[in-house]
Amino acid sequence: MTARVLPERPLPGHAVCLDLRTAGAYDPDAVVRAALDAPQPGGERRFLVLDEADRLVSHQLLYERLSSYGPAHIVCLAVGVRGERTVRRTLTLRPPAAGVLWVFDTTEEGVPAEAVLRPLVDVLSTPEVFDAVLRALGEVVHGVAVPAVRVLEHDLTEEARARAWRQAVEGLTGPEVPAGAASAEQVPPALALLLDEGLPRSLADHRWLPAQGRAGLRLATCDDAVQDAVDGYRRVRGAAGLLTGAGRTVDLPGDIERVAGELERFRIAVADAFAAAGGSRLTVEHRGVLRERGIELPEMPREISRAGIVPALRDHTHELIGKGLPLRSVAARLAALSARTAPVGSASRLARLDAICGPERLRRLGGRYPFTAGGSRPVAFAVTGLLALLAGVWPVLGWFLGPAVGVLAAGLAHLMLRRRPNRSPDGRIDGGGATGAAPRLFGGVLGGLVGAGLGQFLGPPLWAGAVALVVSVAVVVLLALRDWSRAVDDWWARADPEDAWRILREVQGLVVTTAVHDWLFAEVRHHCSAGAGAVARLLRGLADTADAHGRGPSHANGPGYAYVPSADSADTGEGGSRKRAAGPPEADGVTSSWSWEDWGDGGADDVWSDMDEEPPPPVRAPAPPANGSPYAADPFGPSGPFGTSVPSDRDPAVARGGAAWAGPDVGPEPAPAWLERRYGDGGPLLVDTLVGDLVAGTLLILDRCWAGIERDPGAVVPAVHEERIAELLDETRVRLERDVAASPPPRYDGLRDQDALSGLAAFTDRSDRPDAARLTGVAPDAVARLVLAEDDPARTVALCGPEHMRLLSHDPVAARQVRFVPEAMRRGAAGDDIWRGIAEDVVWTGAGRHAGILRLVPLRADVVHTVRAEEAGEP
Repeated sequence: MTARVLPERPLPGHAVCLDLRTAGAYDPDAVVRAALDAPQPGGERRFLVLDEADRLVSHQLLYERLSSYGPAHIVCLAVGVRGERTVRRTLTLRPPAAGVLWVFDTTEEGVPAEAVLRPLVDVLSTPEVFDAVLRALGEVVHGVAVPAVRVLEHDLTEEARARAWRQAVEGLTGPEVPAGAASAEQVPPALALLLDEGLPRSLADHRWLPAQGRAGLRLATCDDAVQDAVDGYRRVRGAAGLLTGAGRTVDLPGDIERVAGELERFRIAVADAFAAAGGSRLTVEHRGVLRERGIELPEMPREISRAGIVPALRDHTHELIGKGLPLRSVAARLAALSARTAPVGSASRLARLDAICGPERLRRLGGRYPFTAGGSRPVAFAVTGLLALLAGVWPVLGWFLGPAVGVLAAGLAHLMLRRRPNRSPDGRIDGGGATGAAPRLFGGVLGGLVGAGLGQFLGPPLWAGAVALVVSVAVVVLLALRDWSRAVDDWWARADPEDAWRILREVQGLVVTTAVHDWLFAEVRHHCSAGAGAVARLLRGLADTADAHGRGPSHANGPGYAYVPSADSADTGEGGSRKRAAGPPEADGVTSSWSWEDWGDGGADDVWSDMDEEPPPPVRAPAPPANGSPYAADPFGPSGPFGTSVPSDRDPAVARGGAAWAGPDVGPEPAPAWLERRYGDGGPLLVDTLVGDLVAGTLLILDRCWAGIERDPGAVVPAVHEERIAELLDETRVRLERDVAASPPPRYDGLRDQDALSGLAAFTDRSDRPDAARLTGVAPDAVARLVLAEDDPARTVALCGPEHMRLLSHDPVAARQVRFVPEAMRRGAAGDDIWRGIAEDVVWTGAGRHAGILRLVPLRADVVHTVRAEEAGEP
């Protein structure tokens, strides 16, 4: 029989399988030693031993060693030959701690012996079936029985398995996507402060530019200059500014010139501070430099701290993964966050300062704008002429009063020109102007003469002429005041000295933003950027590793028999070693076994434990030990009884980083008569379940990273985490091969922060599984019919030949029967009606793809011989 009967590595919670039939070629002590080193949860120690029936006594010491380290349960699958008529066993293999199943080499035509033993080993290694069989053996004579079985196997076609696996890996990793942009609305509040450039509430009342400082003094001087200009404008624009001497002492052009000068000096002071403290991190020296330049920085606000950045990054990453985003999409968003929060130093704000208060804006503020009043000249000519005509209708006096109104309008226009606000009292600054005095003069004189002639002709009463004169003069004066105010307001709007206040507010806002985000938050921003970048690179590396490692072909012969990891997944030395299946030790006698529990301890798991050292290079699998042990260093497929040999590095598939076949693809092996295989094309929840398992495992991998990122984001060692994602893929792939992922992943109790993943219980708690029909696409009806049928010994096939039938007990009540069905087959709404009325003695297994009946037929009392210790001798 070939050695490819046992799984390549022990399955979590299952019985540890070992094969003592190869003692002639390998060291049996090494086999037992490796089995004892294999971890078994909860202190339960189960061993499923394959041995030759005629060597049970000679291997007595080996069995005693299996049970010497505390209570152990042993089921021995003793393989006999056709000529054997008795079985000899030692006291160690007696119930209740042990039992023997005697099977015979009954090779069917076209069915190799390994095809008979392999499914039987799969069934018996399941802990529920193992315990039930051991209890049943304790109830039969001598604890030795010949099994009679009928098994149904629900599995996927090779195409469906490969397709589901490919889609699951693609669902985990996702395609390459552009980084995009990060916004404050999409991140936790602790990170939003770094993106929206807002001011923390606790700093709202802080005085960033004290009045006694250099920049504060410039700010106050500029503010006073603007206020002086505004006060002068208010005195000038009314009637007093035109008709009295109130505006003669006002120097608006000089005030505006002073505003522009003070604003320029304030800009220079701020630019000097930005350039002097332009580093990406705030130091004590930077605080002193800023204080000298008039900028006072407070202590770090309570709303944000360096210690809160990594928890916020963790929550943000979990939120993105919880939304169903693949790893590369999450990495792209974190990369955008890293780029957005990277500190660039205050010197980068100089361009924004120039845009706010640059030379062009200062030039426009200090520019000289002409003063224009009076409106349209033709309109002024016509209006003044009409008013003069009205005043000239007074008989006789109209010849004088009419033109006088025109002269009054022209005089007021000339007065506006003399007292224009864009001219300094000393004439040093003069922007020029025009008020339309001439059109008013000509229009008034002409209108007055026409009015006088009209009054001479009409002869209106005196009171009418007086009223007309008063109305004309009043209207002329009011129109002049209106034109003056409008012209002053128009000139003021074009000069816009009050824009200096807006500039001051913008510059102050820029100073506050720079002080908060480029100086106060510099260390926090650097930590956030480095942390987000480290997680983004890690996720992208995990995705690349998953793509490369997950391209392996599906198993042709069930879990653990044909798939061999690539050479890249071999041991990488201390700090990154892959956990190997339970098997005999290497040459130095040290053994290790793969388990998620191993992530919880050991200095090698701390990625940042030694930041100055590079990760150790991968170590090639060593040659087989000289002591004859069949297990080389291949972590999942050691040579000998537990698997096939490691593929050569010259294998093209291995050289490309993919997985290699352990042998030619000959398709599914033939099944024995008692095994019925039913293949499905995959249920609707298969891919989603696999993706959920991979996402949950990825979150557990990330759980170990946050503490290291908190200490030093730049010290990440991706090789260690890539090893873990490879182990996760291997574990998930094994469960896909074993029972189409119906069993949950092994529980991981080493979470460093339980509260961090509490909101993602739907992703990390994978105990709630779909029913088998939704995973395989095969209905459980046939299993229900087999298990629910009445007891009929003819339904099972005894694993012995016709010549051995007379060795069996013919007592119908002596045989014991174990019915077993995977729990996944009765889950789901469809299974409730199918399994109604099920027998209470059915064993519901937590894993596996096999269901059926296992009858234990006892032997006649004279067939089994128990050998005492003194008779056994040495092995």
